[in-house]
Amino acid sequence: MPRRLWFFLTALGLLSLLAFFSTAYSSFADKPSNCQGLPNESQLRAFLVAAQTSGGTVGGLFNGTRMWGAVVNRDGEVCTFVTSTTDPTQVWPGSQAIAKSKAYTANAFSLDSLALSTARLYTFTQPGHSLWSLGQSNPFDPKALAPPSGGSGGKNQIAGGLIFFGGGVPLYNSSGQIIGGLGVSGDTSCADHEIAKRVRNLASLNPPTGSLVDDIVYSPPDAPSVFAHPKCLNTYRNGIFIGNETPASY
Repeated sequence: MPRRLWFFLTALGLLSLLAFFSTAYSSFADKPSNCQGLPNESQLRAFLVAAQTSGGTVGGLFNGTRMWGAVVNRDGEVCTFVTSTTDPTQVWPGSQAIAKSKAYTANAFSLDSLALSTARLYTFTQPGHSLWSLGQSNPFDPKALAPPSGGSGGKNQIAGGLIFFGGGVPLYNSSGQIIGGLGVSGDTSCADHEIAKRVRNLASLNPPTGSLVDDIVYSPPDAPSVFAHPKCLNTYRNGIFIGNETPASY
């Protein structure tokens, strides 16, 4: 075979191979995610804004006005994420990963028959309790982060991450089947939970047993419970003032 023809065929083969892998990678990266029945970006932002005034005072530091929200499907894939503000740089950058992790956690540990908000996992995961070290089992993938100005941010991929304080709730369809999870972050964990459960209610994605079945528990004023979560600064629940976080003792 003439050398010139050999070089031509070799180059053609390499180009074909590169085109194949490029197409395969693109197909994987852009693969569709099953997000049917879950809020899209514009809907999620509208719910985050409406939740600020839909059930009385939110409390916390900002009354729930500076939030990241994230939604995953039942497979744990990120469907959408957005801030409640039009300027995402005015929401804590660190809260993006937390919101995605809360959404992943609420979905990962809930079933059709068991709605388990991230707030209810707090005590179980503390040192000396039965689920201590659970947080090491599914670490967050930093490639799932996007700059506040935009970017893919792990959309249609599994970001992982486990968070065991308020702000994550599972999502259910009208037939009572779990279809994903919602995570909210940007204020105290108590305020995050208030916004998350309000968003779920506004989206009509509550558990079949009711919107408050996995509500946050405080002991006190509630009875002692393994589901208890500590109070935060300026804590409100369902529009009622609960109290403030216990000061540190020395």
